[in-house]
Amino acid sequence: MAKKSSSRRVALPEAQNLSRNRSRRSTTKHGAPATGKGYWLYGQHAVEAALLNPARIIYALLATKEAEAALPQTAHQPRIVSREELDALCGKEAVHQGVCLNVEPLENPALVDVIDRPGPILVLDQVTDPRNIGAILRSAAAFGAAALIVQDRHTPDETGTMAKAASGGLDIVPIIRETNISRTLQSLQKAGFWVVGLDAGGTRLDRTQLGQRRVALVLGAEGAGLRRLTRETCDEIASIYMSGPMESLNVSNASAVALYELTRPLS
Repeated sequence: MAKKSSSRRVALPEAQNLSRNRSRRSTTKHGAPATGKGYWLYGQHAVEAALLNPARIIYALLATKEAEAALPQTAHQPRIVSREELDALCGKEAVHQGVCLNVEPLENPALVDVIDRPGPILVLDQVTDPRNIGAILRSAAAFGAAALIVQDRHTPDETGTMAKAASGGLDIVPIIRETNISRTLQSLQKAGFWVVGLDAGGTRLDRTQLGQRRVALVLGAEGAGLRRLTRETCDEIASIYMSGPMESLNVSNASAVALYELTRPLS
């Protein structure tokens, strides 16, 4: 996450008892993040997507006078603050673009809630970096993915860093948190999905014969790749063809290339 500045901070709304730092995940009995644990989104695209998402619980909107004009017209009116105040709130290294939004984490749906949505489903096997997850969400939104499935125990909570990297994708693509990835893959298979694991040594993805199948694409952590049981559960292992000297791609870049291959119109 972005470093906090030691300079003057913007006061949080006292009535909401908000906390920016969560030492551990707090959830309701339904698996949704508990209330009263708001955090700050920042950046034009992340803030705009959250403002336009009816499922978002919003506590406070802060903006500089210059950035106010770019905000969408919603019921949430910004409090005008200085850029220095936003720097103090988000950290000087955060590219907030003059806007910050205090929100409740989104409620995570169940698999059954998204199974009929169009598009491929992405599954992350212990990908832990919030920037990578955010970038994957951005690609998922760009290519019309139905959902992103993650392993709850090894996935960070929503953060401003993740939302900024997602560039709005966090409020477009639903995230499903599951306990056991291999069992979840089996559930997808029973629902008619063809489960493709992305890993080196597999069939070239651009040469796989997927036809009209619905695909669940599984990506592993950088370095470790897919775990053994995850790999064995997949229907097929595929790889991305690379003509240059590099042997691998960052997991977020790999997801973008793979999603393009899965969703491009067939000639």
